[in-house]
Amino acid sequence: MADDKKFVGYICTGCGIGDRLDAGQLETIATRDGKMQSCRQHEMLCNKEGVQMIRDDITNDGVTHVMVAACSRRAKVEAFNFTDVAISRANLREGVIWVRPDTDENRETTQEMAEDYIRMGCAEVKFMTRPSPSGEQELNKHILVVGGGITGMTAALESSAAGYPVHLVEQMGTLGGHAAGYYKSIPTRSPYTDPQDTGVAQMIADIQASDNISVHLNSKVTRTQGAPGRFEVEIATESDSTATLSIGAIIQATGFNLYDPSALTQYRYGQSTDIVTNEELEKLVKEADGGSIKRPSDGKEIRSVAFLQNVGQNSVEDNQLPYHSGIGDLIAIKQAMYFKELNGNCDTTILFDNLRAPGAAGEDFYRAGQQKMVTFAKGSVTEVVPGNTLEVKFKDLILNDDASMQCDLVVLDVGMMPNTGPDPYAQLAVDEAEDETEKEKARQLLEHAPPSILNLDYRQGTDLPHLKYGFTDSHFICFPYETRRTGIYAAGPTRRPMDMRQATDDAAGAAMKAIQAAENAGKGLAAHPRAGDLSYPSFRKEGCTQCKRCTVECPFGAINEDEQRYPMFNEARCRRCGTCMGACPVRVISFENYSVDTVGQQIKSCEIPEEWDEKPRILVLACENDAYPALDQAAMNGVEINPWARVIPVRCLGSVNLSWITDSLNNGYDGIVLMGCQKGEDYQCHFVKGSEMGLERMSKVGDTLQTLDLEPERVASYEVAITDIQRAPKLINDMADTVGKIGLSPFKF
Repeated sequence: MADDKKFVGYICTGCGIGDRLDAGQLETIATRDGKMQSCRQHEMLCNKEGVQMIRDDITNDGVTHVMVAACSRRAKVEAFNFTDVAISRANLREGVIWVRPDTDENRETTQEMAEDYIRMGCAEVKFMTRPSPSGEQELNKHILVVGGGITGMTAALESSAAGYPVHLVEQMGTLGGHAAGYYKSIPTRSPYTDPQDTGVAQMIADIQASDNISVHLNSKVTRTQGAPGRFEVEIATESDSTATLSIGAIIQATGFNLYDPSALTQYRYGQSTDIVTNEELEKLVKEADGGSIKRPSDGKEIRSVAFLQNVGQNSVEDNQLPYHSGIGDLIAIKQAMYFKELNGNCDTTILFDNLRAPGAAGEDFYRAGQQKMVTFAKGSVTEVVPGNTLEVKFKDLILNDDASMQCDLVVLDVGMMPNTGPDPYAQLAVDEAEDETEKEKARQLLEHAPPSILNLDYRQGTDLPHLKYGFTDSHFICFPYETRRTGIYAAGPTRRPMDMRQATDDAAGAAMKAIQAAENAGKGLAAHPRAGDLSYPSFRKEGCTQCKRCTVECPFGAINEDEQRYPMFNEARCRRCGTCMGACPVRVISFENYSVDTVGQQIKSCEIPEEWDEKPRILVLACENDAYPALDQAAMNGVEINPWARVIPVRCLGSVNLSWITDSLNNGYDGIVLMGCQKGEDYQCHFVKGSEMGLERMSKVGDTLQTLDLEPERVASYEVAITDIQRAPKLINDMADTVGKIGLSPFKF
């Protein structure tokens, strides 16, 4: 150990730890096996006195590396937040005494578990370095908002109110977006009985009056390069003048486009001017300027109107939307009320197949529509027949009979489609195609892609990655507003269909995240979910084989390549998931506080009993965001875990390097359980693709087992949710049963 490093262990005896475990023996293990220079006990390490004891040792005695043996690393985070040292946590409470019954016959194995966790905590901290800021940039408070609709204007106003200068870019000549053409909006205040003012005019006035918001109309983003805290964004106007801005964080609020119902022949859209979409109706009402709403074909006052819901939505048919926009029925209720307000006793019928009234207004607004004599009829439209009046033919779903109605105007409820730009992974598919056929197929998909919005100068593509329906990937559970491009946040209908109230709330959330990103970037700190982490990946160039796996597998576009095709790690884009580390076949990528060695040495530090002891060892690598907290909660609920298990939290299953698997098997572990997050379209992975890539790698571990002449059952990978409180421990216990059936590892002999 270097002279300038001082390693000290601290053991807590509170929360029953001292009653169940021999703390003196744990001290001996820390100094003898763990090579700590000293080790101290405290009856409640997380209280004021215990924390101060550690702080005094750091300040006065030059302690640089701290091993805290107490509760789970997910508990007492603030108490043990020593940012000026390298620190590891040995989980004696949730990981040992809470998962083992307090009986005399369990005392030996419980103590052995605790001793191993002490060894593991010491081994981890010995191979850690205290992370320090990269010093790549200073604080840049400028926020770029792309899109000048309700969402973009709200994001601009919220950011400005927090004291952050804003550049608002809008490709049209005016602000307001779709909402600027609306007569009124769905109510957002109780009693939710009447449509309300959109508020667009006031928002535009507030933006124009703000000295903190610069508006760029008739403009587009033509290039975005750099990273959070130092984005360089080029903005071009219609007159071809350009400006380059230095930006801290970006919010994409480019809204939506409406589905074109022209291909749905049964509705005859385009064959009569009296068949309009719900947005076209808003323009008709605004043109009425407080007077009665007139029929487009002849200018006569409309006396009857039919609202046909769910047009081209929630369908498995080609060229229709496979999802439902959700708010179309509330819009129809609002618009039916327009006719009740402006056209007297106009007959209004909403023809629906499945009425939806989500959000705050919801049921109250629907009831208000009924009270205003809006008719709600459950039916499936078969045909709209143009003429002097319009005939709507439909299947009455209540009476199970064919029916029809005459009306002056038909309003089609068309869905919202995201305005998101091309999917970067579609772009990458062309570059990564292995043969010309595959390349041509990918190229054809790109030909129909929309134009780029952000024009990102990233190896991984020009725009934000998509979900399966084209909406920006921003998971509602794991990381709302976050996208797969660090420091760039999506808000409003570009993320999912939503009404104006939801869009403004969304914009406020995205603004807060963008501000956090700018602030964190200025300090060199990571963004969600490892917010506050100063570490970032580095690599040993002389060992790099230029295989590009780290570049391709990074879920966040944080790695480019230099002129010699070596990886270029971008600290500010990195989420610190470690997927690059797991992908690297030659183990040259590491973080200061998380590396192949910090985990590998934990694996090697566990005491592996001899075969005659008949005490198996099971390695559990558990995702710190879902599986590990599930195990913690299991412990809180008294769920028993097999004493042979040794659990190591990993940042993401994507960070698991195959060397950990081979090393553990060679060292005599009898079984390995890997727990990652749910993958696929409904993924729960905080690092988006990390779990999926980790599970994919593990699916090929059978070759390694075959080489070692080991049974494939010895390694098992699972998708585990944070709510799997009963299941997660059972998976470990099941592996213990499997080992009992197939026998101990032959590598023990």
